[in-house]
Amino acid sequence: MLAVIAPGQGSQKPGFLTPWLELPGAESRLRWWSALAGVDLVHLGTEADADEIKDTARTQPLLVAAALLAGEHLPMHDVALTAGHSVGELGAAALAGVLPAEAAITLAAVRGREMAAACGLEPTGMAAVLGGEPAEVLAAIESYGLHAANHNGAGQIVAAGAAEKLAKFTAEKPAGARVMPLQVAGAFHTPYMATAERALGVVAAGITPADPARILLSNVDGAPVPHGREMLQRLVRQVTAPVRWDLCMRTLVDLGVTAVIELPPAGALTNLIKRELKDSGLPELVTLRTPDDLPAARDLIARHGTAPSHEPASRFRVVVSPGAGTFEPAPRLTEGDSIGAGELIGHIATRQGPVDVAAHGSGVLTEWLAAHNDPVAPGQPLARLGGHL
Repeated sequence: MLAVIAPGQGSQKPGFLTPWLELPGAESRLRWWSALAGVDLVHLGTEADADEIKDTARTQPLLVAAALLAGEHLPMHDVALTAGHSVGELGAAALAGVLPAEAAITLAAVRGREMAAACGLEPTGMAAVLGGEPAEVLAAIESYGLHAANHNGAGQIVAAGAAEKLAKFTAEKPAGARVMPLQVAGAFHTPYMATAERALGVVAAGITPADPARILLSNVDGAPVPHGREMLQRLVRQVTAPVRWDLCMRTLVDLGVTAVIELPPAGALTNLIKRELKDSGLPELVTLRTPDDLPAARDLIARHGTAPSHEPASRFRVVVSPGAGTFEPAPRLTEGDSIGAGELIGHIATRQGPVDVAAHGSGVLTEWLAAHNDPVAPGQPLARLGGHL
């Protein structure tokens, strides 16, 4: 199984889009998306310096545009899974078929502008905490009145909140940990971004999303999201919710992902994967930084993706768990039954109550992959559907 992942803010580098503009039609696409975003994406991706592209209002649509531009040059129909980190989720959602490219760019622009405006309401910031005992780090963050805004895995948690509290936390730091202040405008993925979440939600309400054409992971809990409307709601909620990239990486392992391509500006997420998954079996990785890396990326898809075919073929779709708990299959269903798109096949019993499990598409229930009362993790396969999908 192959995954394509999109990085978030902080991964950008001056001039990183310059070689991509040599591809036919690339500049025209960026000009069109620039009109939607209200910023010059061509200038930002080629000539702008580091200070100019760290502006949240500019960076966010730039990163989504970069992911979509590169994705257009990949055989995405053979890709099984997409995921993104923070604003990278908008690019991942578009590549999964949930949003048109134009909607993803527009939402990224609104998201960036409104988050930048929220940063101006009061002094806030973020700091990366490296090392230390995770439970102790989280307790320390909470004790200083801060928020754990990013759980990036590989021993990295990002603390965020009021600048004064963050400065004290950085100076005193948890035992065994290093704390590095981040050059960002404010406390992203915390309640300080509430005004931005509300503004984004108003715009998102006017969009009609589609259900994902492939597995799409959410930063909220690392779980696959089968319905477009739910994913759009999660994209809005993510503005104030912590980024759980650690759980996304855990789901990659649970689903048996064997290869990963990181979209430009690539490197940040593959480095986290290398550190986090070194003991559980690393997938084969390609960092897609320039068009020169496209042949390696296409080769990876050819070897780990779905074999292309122009003829109708019997294929399988796996229904996965939306969360952790115990699986309760629908008692009326047996192997061989026909399942309709959106039909409930059971639920996950959790401490918070039952969570419905629905089929992502139609097909025949060919095999149960989990039994009654089996403990399951987010993203764990529960049933296999067959048919002409």
